[in-house]
Amino acid sequence: MKSKLAIFLWGALVCSSLAQEKVYQVVAEPGDGIYSILRKQGLDPVENYQAFVTLNAKNIKDGSFLHVGRSYYIPFAADSFKNMGIRIVLPMGEEEPIFEGDFEKLSRKSNTLKNAIYYLITENRGNATNGFAKEVESNLTLMLLEHGAQVYVVDDKSLSFQDLSEAGDLERDLMGRYVEAINKKYLKHAGKYQRLLIIRSNGAIDRKMDISVYHHKKSEEGQRLSQNLREAFQKHSVRSQSVEDVEAVFQESNMLYLVKNVLPAVSLMDLDGTSRESKAKSIEVLTNKDALAKWLANGISKDYADLEIEEE
Repeated sequence: MKSKLAIFLWGALVCSSLAQEKVYQVVAEPGDGIYSILRKQGLDPVENYQAFVTLNAKNIKDGSFLHVGRSYYIPFAADSFKNMGIRIVLPMGEEEPIFEGDFEKLSRKSNTLKNAIYYLITENRGNATNGFAKEVESNLTLMLLEHGAQVYVVDDKSLSFQDLSEAGDLERDLMGRYVEAINKKYLKHAGKYQRLLIIRSNGAIDRKMDISVYHHKKSEEGQRLSQNLREAFQKHSVRSQSVEDVEAVFQESNMLYLVKNVLPAVSLMDLDGTSRESKAKSIEVLTNKDALAKWLANGISKDYADLEIEEE
């Protein structure tokens, strides 16, 4: 009688879990155990171990071993790396995990950015090398996720900001794709700390580069984030300047349209590798994509921490 009751309860639990549309199946590969299969899917194996066992009790051998080639249900976890790091692909707005199939290199290090949401847009202009800015974006995304943030990377495969500067009357329609996608998510997460960072690469990135960080003059939140980013870069600058000397505001019409219509506060970071002479509004640093992502993450974390302290 007890065994029948246990089977009934197990079945009810499974049915209840499967009723959630976001529960899905994956096939166990050679060498997979419960911990590794959960980690591959971006879930914390400790927190989700029991849920996995409950969902797959009939398919687990000797209490903990998986059968190679069989399908296993993966429990839904809102804070999994798969759900916290999302790429929005325009113009259609399809969503996909940022690190699909590559979650094992991620590990939760802290929750210092819990409830913080970041939108990242990365673009190349002119003869910019395609890889550098995207690698900075990828490294920054990884760092933000590991400290508990939600990250949306927004890509438009059909255009670039270079196209937008030449778009004429189509300019607002094209930039409107970004505005619509980001504002939709912003409203979904209303009440949380949300920021948009645009990383733009100009010219071939060589040994040194100039970094300029822009904000909208009417946005206190955007100005503060930009200030924190400048301070993070200034610590590693190879040129002596004050942070106030390099403060810059948006000037381009397409950027002003984005800033005025998108809901989260915006900062734009220009990476310029073409200039041989220092620009007045830039910070010169040695080129290192790993270090740059770390400096960015430090500036972002400081901005969030300062706000948390102010609200206490």
